[in-house]
Amino acid sequence: MMTETMRNAPDLGASGEAAHGIERPVGQIVLVLQGGGALGAYQAGVYQGLSEAGIEPDWVVGTSIGAINGAIIAGNEPKSRISRLRAFWDDVSSSFTIDPSWHGGWLGSAFGIAAAMTFGVPGFFRPQATSWNIHQAVGVERAAFYTTEPLRQTLGRLIDFVELDGKRTRLTVGAVNVLSGEMRYFDSRDEHLTLEHVMASGALPPAFPAVRIGAELYWDGGIYSNTPVEVVLDDRPRRNSLIFTVNMWQPRGAEPLSVWQVMGRQKDIQYASRASSHIARQEQIHQLRHVVRQLAALLPKEQAKDPIVAELASYGCATTMHLVRLLAPGRDGEDQTKDIDFSPATVRARWDAGYAHAARVLREKPWHTDLSPLQGVIVHESSES
Repeated sequence: MMTETMRNAPDLGASGEAAHGIERPVGQIVLVLQGGGALGAYQAGVYQGLSEAGIEPDWVVGTSIGAINGAIIAGNEPKSRISRLRAFWDDVSSSFTIDPSWHGGWLGSAFGIAAAMTFGVPGFFRPQATSWNIHQAVGVERAAFYTTEPLRQTLGRLIDFVELDGKRTRLTVGAVNVLSGEMRYFDSRDEHLTLEHVMASGALPPAFPAVRIGAELYWDGGIYSNTPVEVVLDDRPRRNSLIFTVNMWQPRGAEPLSVWQVMGRQKDIQYASRASSHIARQEQIHQLRHVVRQLAALLPKEQAKDPIVAELASYGCATTMHLVRLLAPGRDGEDQTKDIDFSPATVRARWDAGYAHAARVLREKPWHTDLSPLQGVIVHESSES
């Protein structure tokens, strides 16, 4: 079901207000996509807004649903990306819905959530009968409540891995090793990525089974780091970057008053994934790198030629990374089940919100700002209410 916003959205890359004055920023453009199940429709809307304004990413980094959206983006030519994203979200929009206008929409969403948990989600997952005996030793690749074979088929027709191998757009997806507990980022710059890598990044236990890559087993990277921005800030060689990190989980929230609300608040905190502390550490590190560069520039030429001094000076850098953090708006009545609400009305609303948010950020262009020579990472917060 193609939504009206998806079909009739204004062309941000033409002469509309949102496109006014937009030019491609200097340096690489990076899109970082958080995990969050059905919440990922918001990411698709953000990408549409950026793309129609002529802002295509050089690099996409994703975990879980972010890896799926990211693989569809990087694994297609720019002209096909939005239509492929539409096809994915049309496929997974649950068909088990009732009139969304009933009771302000909450009843339709509740029915869709119950249907998704009971029957699965078309094009994504379906129940696995052997899993309901949770003590039965069925093997780690079957030890899950659902099978994701429908997702394998869906992505198999929506991702062009020949295009991905062409390296037009770099793709990095995160997964965690089941046995070692270590996070692993699979990067198309350094290795050949396959459907298994994307599936592994979205293999959230115990709902979905582990995925084997070579001899190793992997689960959804979101259980370790759901906001993989550190991959960009730690990348070598360092480059000037404009990083759009698209977040769906609320790091701040109201005081929960019931066990049900506590469960929802706990989930938001868990999957917001300490992004603020990671970024704060990177701000400090990059500031120190700029300090090293400034000090090295003050050394006498003869002293600067000393190999030991030159090695120490190499820790400095002059790169600037603008980090634009887009935070999806919360929706009235949503709770801890929001990430499995694939009902068409909710998917449409989240896509619309991402599209509108991207347009506003591009109008504001917060990365056009005066900087201190010691700033290496500059954070621009952007939330929609």
